[in-house]
Amino acid sequence: MSLMLPILLGLLLAGIALLIFFKIKGKNIPGIVIVILGFMTICFTGVYAFLEKTEDYNAYKRLQWQPLNPAQIMPLVEQGYTVFIDVDADWCLPCRTNKANVTHREIVVNALEADNLILMKGNWSQPNKMIEDYVGKEGGIGTPFNKVYGPSHPQGILLPVELTINAVFQALEAAK
Repeated sequence: MSLMLPILLGLLLAGIALLIFFKIKGKNIPGIVIVILGFMTICFTGVYAFLEKTEDYNAYKRLQWQPLNPAQIMPLVEQGYTVFIDVDADWCLPCRTNKANVTHREIVVNALEADNLILMKGNWSQPNKMIEDYVGKEGGIGTPFNKVYGPSHPQGILLPVELTINAVFQALEAAK
């Protein structure tokens, strides 16, 4: 099964190339046939790419989040831990995008499972004075809010509102 789609894609591409060659040589080949085969190739390529994904989309369920407690951040950093803060809200669409594109991705989950890493989550779906004070004091303006603290950066590294995998990896590495 794993070779069937690549072989089919190869045959489609060869067929398209052959039809284009014959059309250039003057054969009466309708252009729509070439377009349809091209479209089919794109569709099969999308299916193949999707089926070949081996990422565990439930990996994020392994993460052990603690409730956000700003008073614990500095003592943990002083003990040599890196602390990853995630403040989100159920109604926050950018928060959901960050989860889908970054924090729920298996490669990021694997990095967040490091032994020296503490994960703290603040759910700001409802008004919460502690979260509001913390985010305001740390330079945030709302959700999503992510910051990484560590021995090399005890003041923390504020991550962009639109998270990227590289931004998370760079902050985790820099904070060590």
